[in-house]
Amino acid sequence: MIPVYNFLQFILLVIGFPVILALVWARKKYRNRIGQRLGFGLHGTIDDDRGSREGKSIWIHCLSVGEVTSAVPFIKALRRRLPDARFILTVATATGQQVAEKRIGTLVDVIMAGPLDLRPTVRRFIRHIDPDLFILVETDFWPNWLDRLGRLRIPVMLINGRISAASFNNYRKLRFFFAPLFQKFSLLAMQTGSDAEQIRDLGASPDRVMVLGNLKYDTVLPVSDPGPRLNRSPLRLVRDSIIWICGSTHAGEEEQILTAFSRLGEEFPRLALVIAPRNPGRAREIIRLAREKGLQAVCRTTAAAEPTRLLVLDTIGELTECYRLAHVAFIGGSLVDQGGHNPLEAAAFGVPTLFGPHMEDFHEIADDLVRAGGGRTVRSAAELTEAVRCLLLDLDLHHAMSKAAADLIASGRGVVDRHVDAAMDLLNPS
Repeated sequence: MIPVYNFLQFILLVIGFPVILALVWARKKYRNRIGQRLGFGLHGTIDDDRGSREGKSIWIHCLSVGEVTSAVPFIKALRRRLPDARFILTVATATGQQVAEKRIGTLVDVIMAGPLDLRPTVRRFIRHIDPDLFILVETDFWPNWLDRLGRLRIPVMLINGRISAASFNNYRKLRFFFAPLFQKFSLLAMQTGSDAEQIRDLGASPDRVMVLGNLKYDTVLPVSDPGPRLNRSPLRLVRDSIIWICGSTHAGEEEQILTAFSRLGEEFPRLALVIAPRNPGRAREIIRLAREKGLQAVCRTTAAAEPTRLLVLDTIGELTECYRLAHVAFIGGSLVDQGGHNPLEAAAFGVPTLFGPHMEDFHEIADDLVRAGGGRTVRSAAELTEAVRCLLLDLDLHHAMSKAAADLIASGRGVVDRHVDAAMDLLNPS
């Protein structure tokens, strides 16, 4: 089926070339990375670095921010096991690449844009990287990548594997096409038994599927972490305020959050709200929404003379540390149909965690939190308001949810070591 796929791809590229070119040129984030994604400049990016390491070459690929975040503890642990190995990290999105450079830039040898799934481009990447092992984080299956790696007998490992309900239905409709691709994997390390069952149903070899747990349980900082900490001063929050943090929010959620905050602010004058949009570029839009509701908000990057009770976090990389200050947290992408985001970053600090009904991308974690008592699902601005109100009024409830969240995180430790052991087995087969 790969020849058919490449033929159709070629036809679409020829027919749609003017439109594709216009779209790429119009969007700076695409325009700045298209050359690298096509494989231009690999000689200077990868080959010039080849002499810096003498060990094996490990190629790790992440789709975006979430996958990069999941991979951080795994890469740290694998680097400790393989200090002389050469690590090449590719990331599909620009924001994901920025987070990677900030969080693990010193641990890998090269961070760059991932290749487009064009046959000559994929060949060029693999030739220059010359990997001893290819590791894919969570998802982002591409036919030419897997086909070429398989033909070259390069071990291919999926880590933290998961399949959403929507993806499973789509893959199943095209099982005839995807089954041979999943069989290219040397090992598929899935998060849950359900994920493992689904990937086997889609054609993966049963003897190559393992359940190793969710790496996200090891991505969050422990509460006792001694590293540098944010405090209220640089955030310019009102002194002695009780902080409610809404992280990774999407359009359609901030208005509901601001409605809830407006109602609660009258009852709890010490309450302060931090909104961290998934896309920091939407900060001004949120400022405008707040103003329409009679609320005064400021951006994190804007100098403000007076402390504030409503802050929009328009930076990248600070949200996790901000959760340390929170009395209660809400996880975005869940009141609207965006699949949700990782609730463990808040739960790790013992923060009672709220989220909407759309947690499809993190349904196992969300279910775990709810069952443990550390999380709660809300379905509207009214339910969100009431949930925050209860946590502000009932300190026993707050303490119970806080302890349940922290205990759940502690119970999920050890996932990273299991993944690293599996990777080492592929690199050094007995």
